[in-house]
Amino acid sequence: MPRAAVALALIAVAGVSLTACSLDSLIWGADGAHVISTTEQLIDAASAGDGAAFACDGAEVEWGESAAWSGLSAEEPEKFVAEHWPEQAEDDPSWSINLSLPFERVESATRFPGDVFYRDEAGELCVVDVAWATVIR
Repeated sequence: MPRAAVALALIAVAGVSLTACSLDSLIWGADGAHVISTTEQLIDAASAGDGAAFACDGAEVEWGESAAWSGLSAEEPEKFVAEHWPEQAEDDPSWSINLSLPFERVESATRFPGDVFYRDEAGELCVVDVAWATVIR
């Protein structure tokens, strides 16, 4: 019986610990979780036509139609790698994150924002570019 009590106590402690931090923080770290959270806010804003509020000063971002942002989800954040994204390197981004199109919108020739590029300015993320993708089936 003491083993069962110890096991239950460990499970309770783990449960409390896990609810104190998000799953994104556990997987991606605090910085990655911040990128995901910011991207979810961006998706909501851009879906309502307000994506430009997230743009860095002086950034020329192609926002497209607000409907193109509808239903997207934030996926995997990563530190920016210039070799993978040479066109965005001149914008000096700190992070990139890919976006996922919902299954019900996956149709040939659908154009959607596929990746977002952020610059970290004093702990706040702002958008320097959006790379658009087209579904090919």
